[in-house]
Amino acid sequence: MRGRESDQVSSKVIPSTAQALPCATAVVLLGVGACSSSDSHRPPEPAGFRQPPAALLSGDVMAVAYSGFREGQHPDRGDGAVNPSAAEILEDLEIIVEHGFGLIRMYDAGDNTATTLKLIREHKLPLKMLLGTWLNAEVSNHEGCAWLDEPIPAAELQANTQANREEIRRGIGLAQQYPDIVVAVNVGNEALVEWNDHMVTIEAVIDYVRQVRAAIEQPVTVADNYAWWINDGAALAAEVDFIGVHTYPQWEEKTIDEALPYTIANIEDVHRALPNKPVAVLEGGWATIADEFGHRASEAQQARYYREVEQWATKTNTTFFFFEAFDEPWKGDPNNPMGAEKHWGLFNVDRSPKQLMQQYRTAIRER
Repeated sequence: MRGRESDQVSSKVIPSTAQALPCATAVVLLGVGACSSSDSHRPPEPAGFRQPPAALLSGDVMAVAYSGFREGQHPDRGDGAVNPSAAEILEDLEIIVEHGFGLIRMYDAGDNTATTLKLIREHKLPLKMLLGTWLNAEVSNHEGCAWLDEPIPAAELQANTQANREEIRRGIGLAQQYPDIVVAVNVGNEALVEWNDHMVTIEAVIDYVRQVRAAIEQPVTVADNYAWWINDGAALAAEVDFIGVHTYPQWEEKTIDEALPYTIANIEDVHRALPNKPVAVLEGGWATIADEFGHRASEAQQARYYREVEQWATKTNTTFFFFEAFDEPWKGDPNNPMGAEKHWGLFNVDRSPKQLMQQYRTAIRER
C-alpha cells in the first residue's frame, strides 16, 4: 500500500512522456515561452490552475472515450450482449489513430476491452488506454435516481457485489498483462454521485481502489461528477493517484459561449477542494443532436467546444477525454432516436466523421 496520507501527493507517478520532452515541445505544452531568454522580462501571468507536464497521462492532452457498439449492438442488458467483432474494433482503432488520438478510455474489463488491448498489441497501434472497471449497484438508489421506479432486490445487489469483485480481478489481470498499453486504471464510473442508478458505497469504492493499487504499478483513479468530488471527495482523494472528473456544461443548460468558462470553473473548484492530487477530465463533450438541448446541439458547436477545451488543456497540462469517439444508438430511450445520449460522438455510428474530424482530415491533407 502506497501514498495514503491525505496531505501528500501519491507516490505513484502518472506516466508522461512530457517529462522528457525537448524544449520546443515543452513550450507548446506549457503555453509559455519556457525556453526563451527573454522570459525574465515578461510580466507574470495571472495565477490560476496549471499543472506540471508530469500530470498528463502518457503525455497526452486530448484523448477520447471509446465504446465500439454499432447499430444493433449493445452491452449486456439482462439477456446477453451483442458485441462488435474484432474486425470492427480494429477498424475503429485505426480511425481513432488516423485522426490524431493516442489515448483512449474504455469503461470495463470485459470482452471488448480485452479484444481491444489484444488488437493494439498485435497490430502495434500507437495507442495507450485508460482501462476501466465497471461497478454495478451494490446499494439501491431508487430514492435518489429519477429512473429507478422501485428498489433493486437484495438478491440482485448481492449478485452485483460478487460481479464487481470479479470485475476488479479482471481489471487487475488486464493491467498486469498489458503494462505497455494500460497507462492507468479507473475504478467505477459515476457510482457515487447522488443521482446514479448503480450506486456503490464510498467504503466499498475505497476498498476496490486499495485492491487495485496494491496489485498494479499504474496509477489508479475513480471517475465521477465534479460536484461530487468537491463536496464529498476528500476521503477518496486520499486513496487515488489522480482525480478523475466529469463535466458537462451542455447538460447544465450552458450555451456554447458559457461552456468553456463553466468547464474551467468546475476544474478549478475541484483543484481548490482537493489541491494535493493531479486532475484529469475523464469525460466532457458536446452532443450534436439532442431533443433535450434544442439549438444548443450541433456539430459546429461541438467543434468549437473541442478546440477551446484543447487550448485550455494544453496550457494547463490537463488530460481531457472527449466524450466520445462514435455515436451509440443503444443508449437512452429506444423510442427516441433524437435523444442526446445517442449523439455525443466525434463520428456518426456509420463511422463517417462529423465536422471537427472532417476539418482535421482536411488540415492533414493540406500539410
